[in-house]
Amino acid sequence: MLAKPAEKIAFGKTADGQDVDLYTLTNKNGMQVAITNFGASVVRIKVADRQGQVEDVVLGYDSLDGYVGDKAYFGAVVGRYGNRIAQGKFILDGSAYTLARNNGENSLHGGIKGFNKAVWKARETAAKDGPSVELTYLSKDGEEGYPGNLSVKVVYTLTERNELKIDYSATTDRKTVLNLTNHSYFNLNPGGRDILQHVLLIYADKYTPVDSGLIPTGELRSVAGTPFDFRKPTAIGARIEQDDEQLKLGHGYDHNFVLDKKGKALELAARVVEPGTGRVLEVLTSEPGVQFYTGNFLDGSARGKGGKEYRRRSAFCLETQHFPDSPNHLKFPTTELKPGEKYHSTTIYKFSIE
Repeated sequence: MLAKPAEKIAFGKTADGQDVDLYTLTNKNGMQVAITNFGASVVRIKVADRQGQVEDVVLGYDSLDGYVGDKAYFGAVVGRYGNRIAQGKFILDGSAYTLARNNGENSLHGGIKGFNKAVWKARETAAKDGPSVELTYLSKDGEEGYPGNLSVKVVYTLTERNELKIDYSATTDRKTVLNLTNHSYFNLNPGGRDILQHVLLIYADKYTPVDSGLIPTGELRSVAGTPFDFRKPTAIGARIEQDDEQLKLGHGYDHNFVLDKKGKALELAARVVEPGTGRVLEVLTSEPGVQFYTGNFLDGSARGKGGKEYRRRSAFCLETQHFPDSPNHLKFPTTELKPGEKYHSTTIYKFSIE
């Protein structure tokens, strides 16, 4: 039996007159996920706590205007290249490419007008394991400096196991680089002040330290004996203010973790527990890395849902990905995509209570 289809309502119009919609997926447990085709963004994730109280556990906005003006990438699919590329430059098959720089000297999350600012084509799809919405976008050759016409598809499915499953796929007509992720900001206790009491486990023995521009140095450094060791469940705030060079550079955690996995199988990457509400988030991915970010640059200027000020460390991100700046690090897992190949990546955000 196929799941109940997504519910579609109008979400507004862009300045150039494009229609934007909101698709709400609901499962039999009462979990709800809302997706807009502006930026292929996750707008809401509503899940119960151990008392049965249902709350929205992601940051975002009540209207399209918020997403149009957003600078924090709330809930968005980011691309063509998630995370940073040093100096906005890379070389591919001997040709040098110059990207839009939007993060100091670097290119971040696809450039000035990345996938998060695109209006995607959307349609509700029938899936056996839950309601789905499929979003497609054609990133044209030269967009933000990237080579190749890139056809991208993202499918969000809400399963009856309280999983938000994200399937990414893409093809290109010229060799290019690609690193897609979702940039949802989570707070499993939305009534709480910050996320420092959340208890985190990351299945990673190593991470990629960064320089002052938050670009990886190329080293894969052991987490042992550092504030980056989350191999045992540890409160996010337990060591975030330690006198550590890497924490100072990131103003907290803003680092890529090298996951303990072989190949592209879907494996558990991270687990977060919020003790007060009992909510649990598990992150499974086929990707080799995950960027753990503690909302260090949120400053209250972004007014979110219900006019709420989103302040520093009021949410965390677990962005499944290939490593930052991979096109400039030959020892990192490759992000190259060639004509005739198909890019495919899957990430699952699974919710439960304990």
